[in-house]
Amino acid sequence: MACRISELVLECRDPEVLARFWCEVLDFVVLDREEDCIEIGPREGFGGPQPTIILSRTDEPKHRTLRLHIDVNATDRDQEAELDRLLKIGARPADVGQTGEEPWHVLADPEGNEFCLLKARLAPL
Repeated sequence: MACRISELVLECRDPEVLARFWCEVLDFVVLDREEDCIEIGPREGFGGPQPTIILSRTDEPKHRTLRLHIDVNATDRDQEAELDRLLKIGARPADVGQTGEEPWHVLADPEGNEFCLLKARLAPL
């Protein structure tokens, strides 16, 4: 028997802003809201094939690149079209020392948390 990743927890200054951003990126919905955190995930809720994301409020600033980051793949368009969409909803290019020759794009969410847009298109769940 093994474990599955069921939730990812991301500490942030403004859970509302990041919930809106990541819901748009991943086509997620808000599943639960408490005083200092918001859980977002697929419409079918917790326990499905995708982990949920808990956005937990902190007053601590982000100091450097994350040791763990999220990679995403487009499901219904090519990488460049998805890059355009992500930039329009608030992502911005990030530099973590890449050469520019990589087949992925390094981006940051509205609070500066790095994530990568990979090249391969995946089938939607």
